[in-house]
Amino acid sequence: MTEEKAEHIPVMLNEVIQCLNLKPGDVVVDATVGLGGHGERILEEILPGGKLIGVDRDRNSLELAEKRLSRFKGHFYLFHENFINLDKVLSSLNIKKVDAVLFDLGISSYQLENRRGFSFKEDAFLDMRLDTDESLTAYDIVNYYSLEELSAIIKNYGEERYHRKIAEEIVKARRFQSIETTTELKDIILRAVPYSYLKQKIHPATRTFQALRIAVNGELENLEKALDRTVELLLPEGRLVVISFHSLEDRIVKRKFRYFSKENKVEIITSKPLRPTDFEIQINPRARSAKLRCVQRRNNHKNNILLKIFLL
Repeated sequence: MTEEKAEHIPVMLNEVIQCLNLKPGDVVVDATVGLGGHGERILEEILPGGKLIGVDRDRNSLELAEKRLSRFKGHFYLFHENFINLDKVLSSLNIKKVDAVLFDLGISSYQLENRRGFSFKEDAFLDMRLDTDESLTAYDIVNYYSLEELSAIIKNYGEERYHRKIAEEIVKARRFQSIETTTELKDIILRAVPYSYLKQKIHPATRTFQALRIAVNGELENLEKALDRTVELLLPEGRLVVISFHSLEDRIVKRKFRYFSKENKVEIITSKPLRPTDFEIQINPRARSAKLRCVQRRNNHKNNILLKIFLL
């Protein structure tokens, strides 16, 4: 994988910058820094005086991000870490609160092309780990989880209507030999679904591969925990922006933001999610399913002062 090929186009970049509402001197967390596309633009907005803290589970992506951001040396910090541990990351820097946080969920084009088993378009080992220091792989799930466990994962994380048939076909196939590669799994899925399913807009293996990736990396559980913790790390009037790429993620973000609003912790900035423009989708097809939501931390201290003045 050359560095040139690893270059990527950050999704909804202009919308992200607008929603983050940045200014020079801000301290910003990019919780999924990836290859540094959003981070590069954020640094341009917060200098002089600002700091970017970038977090990612993928060591390879962090190495490329460091190269991309090298012209801002001394103004950014990169951490190989799960974003559920943002509080620990900030504590290590003696930072208690930040002005803005960005989550760009899902996986990058670089990861899809990096032969780690995320995509059925490339023949590769069934790995699917975002963090290769972790032990659980898609191979383990496919070859050792029970029929019921497989069916539940494919149903709940892939929203796949033929989850049971696919799980049954996987269990049947692995009795003869281990299922090791993306191509082997794809062919099994194709045998499990009806012929009419092949005429759908998306490939019949898409939802199962998504489900396995989510299960391997604990993506939905991590997102729930991370949002709960992150809202407490925002300064008054600080912004939290989340870009999601499928309905399961967006559902969690929407529900959490509504809960935070009812708790009087945040004001919802985007009443409906922002979507990429047609032009952006043309130049970056990966953006087509993106949804961006944004909230702002309430300044309850200021509200209390205004209330006292009103009562007087």
